Amino acid sequence: MNPQPLRLRLTWKDTATGDCRSPILDLPIALGRIFEAMPATIDGERVSRIALSSSQVSRFHGVIAIEGNSIVVTDTGSRNGTFVNGARQTRSVLANGDMLQIGPYAIGISFAVNSPETHSVNSHIFFNPQTNGPDPAFGQPPVSRLPQAGSIGEFPPIAFLHANQVTMRSLQSMGLPVEEIDWTAIGGGLGSLMWVDLLRICGVKADRIAVLGLEEQPYARYRRLCLNSQIPLRERLRSNSDSCPDNIWGWPPYALREAWQVLLKGRLMVSLKLMWQVFAEPTFAETYTPRAGNVFDAIDRETVRIGWNQMFRYGRVRGIRKTDDGRYAIAYSRSNADRRDHAFLIAKYVHLATGYPAIQFLPDLQAYREKTRDFESVVNAYESHDGVYQKLESRGGSVLIRGRGIVASRVVQRIYEARQRNSNIQVLHLMRSPKPQGNKFDRAARSVENHCEFQPFNWPKACWGGELRVILEKAAPEVRPQLLADWGGTTTAQRSDWRRIVKEGLSQGWYQITFGEVDRVERDSQNRTVTYIQEKELKGQIKLEADFIIDATGLDAKVKISPLLEDLVAQYNLPLNSLGRLNVNSDFELPELRNTSVSNGEGRVYAAGAITLGGPYAPVDSFLGLQYAALRSVESLAANRAPGVRKLSVWRSFVQWSKWIFNKSPG
Repeated sequence: MNPQPLRLRLTWKDTATGDCRSPILDLPIALGRIFEAMPATIDGERVSRIALSSSQVSRFHGVIAIEGNSIVVTDTGSRNGTFVNGARQTRSVLANGDMLQIGPYAIGISFAVNSPETHSVNSHIFFNPQTNGPDPAFGQPPVSRLPQAGSIGEFPPIAFLHANQVTMRSLQSMGLPVEEIDWTAIGGGLGSLMWVDLLRICGVKADRIAVLGLEEQPYARYRRLCLNSQIPLRERLRSNSDSCPDNIWGWPPYALREAWQVLLKGRLMVSLKLMWQVFAEPTFAETYTPRAGNVFDAIDRETVRIGWNQMFRYGRVRGIRKTDDGRYAIAYSRSNADRRDHAFLIAKYVHLATGYPAIQFLPDLQAYREKTRDFESVVNAYESHDGVYQKLESRGGSVLIRGRGIVASRVVQRIYEARQRNSNIQVLHLMRSPKPQGNKFDRAARSVENHCEFQPFNWPKACWGGELRVILEKAAPEVRPQLLADWGGTTTAQRSDWRRIVKEGLSQGWYQITFGEVDRVERDSQNRTVTYIQEKELKGQIKLEADFIIDATGLDAKVKISPLLEDLVAQYNLPLNSLGRLNVNSDFELPELRNTSVSNGEGRVYAAGAITLGGPYAPVDSFLGLQYAALRSVESLAANRAPGVRKLSVWRSFVQWSKWIFNKSPG
């Protein structure tokens, strides 16, 4: 009897989270939506069952098995069909490097001959704990090393880290500064700003709030990532007119503010066009989006109004523990210059909005950089890489782009601008698979053009405050991954300028699209990058040469990548949701961290942002999503009579909006 000739590696990206999975499996392999609906055995052989959470995937969708000397995928009568390299098939022989499309999942097929081991496909670029910027240095995330028993000078002290509950006396005995306050926002970014902004509007005094972060401007990291990914201040963000981080009421919206500004400059037609966009979008006009510079200027105004600088403290949080009096002890480092400058902050209410802990970086590109130490030819779109465009403008060259979302579209536009200065620039856009059709939900389907899927924002608009928001919040936890898979996915905005650039590039030949599963990336004798892929049509390996490679595949928010969150989850055995993020309830509280004391009431911990994806709300990392999380949590605090928090009644809301209009402190 001949041994099993090979196993298969299936590689796909979760359409809700962007996480990559790449298991090596024995044949046969069943694919479907319901694990129990797929057969456990076929012809007496044990089946490897893969469950894909999407309503576009049938309960038992298809099977991959050996037939003679071939590996064959067979559709088992699915509703939405099985696609191989973009073509619908009921039965098809698979080759190494083929791409299988099932619902929203593009699954790469790789042969793994006699290879029982698996390897991780997740690579990352972590944010430097000192600069808060992308750090291309190799290695593990910036973990706070766990002190060993008897060690001296380590922070947090081992007695703190190993305790589920600490006492005030024990903290004071450590000889470090201890400050007591009511409210603490951890992160110091836009999520923290929106929570603190709402607290101030609801009556909490600035001197009772502390914000711990690494940069005084709450948008500092976001702005840096925008600039790195080629969204300068004059360009527009992928956000809505009434999604205003500086203004919870959304009125006046950005479109009205911008229209007024241009009207004052005598540009009547431009002002009218902006108003038309808002009232006619998206059917008769392109969706309005605000300029990045205008958003940051508005946030600056609001931080001054609410006293942000008074609340902000430079602090790198190293650990959080419950206290014995119903509060939380937060261990943090107060300075980069002096490693001994540590302190504790004691708060009754804590808000976690730590953002994305890392940038996704394709593993083959990470392997290339580890081998060659070449940080100039192979870059991530979220790193500072202006040198690529400067070199292209001065001497021309070729660029290979990986990824096809909003960041990739910005990179294409930036290269187009470089071509206006030097036409000797070629672009090769490498995608893992064709995109024959867009994601579907009920009768709605996204449009696709040149293998890019269009949507104004990163989630359907009804996820923010419409029908889809209600559906997700009411859905059982086990159903939410399926909904998020259907609504999510890699999309870009249907911008007319970018679509024109792509059509022009294709017709003129300087922009090309190709498909393939990358095997490896190397450097040739001329110091050019060489990408080896499994080409779909030729059924063989080809190589793509380019002067530069730009990875535009996105950010990563997995809890295990954040040392702070991973420690918190491990210490208190916190459950994660089905997408591996923090499990929050409908008001964004982490109920397992509630701390009750007879003498001091009940402390609570809330969370917001990408670290909560998979819970009751989909667009958690958007401006409006962060405001929604803040609103729900502060409403909960007011209902539970948290000290100093008043309900945002109609009258109070009107008074506070008036103060915002006249730029007066919340009072």
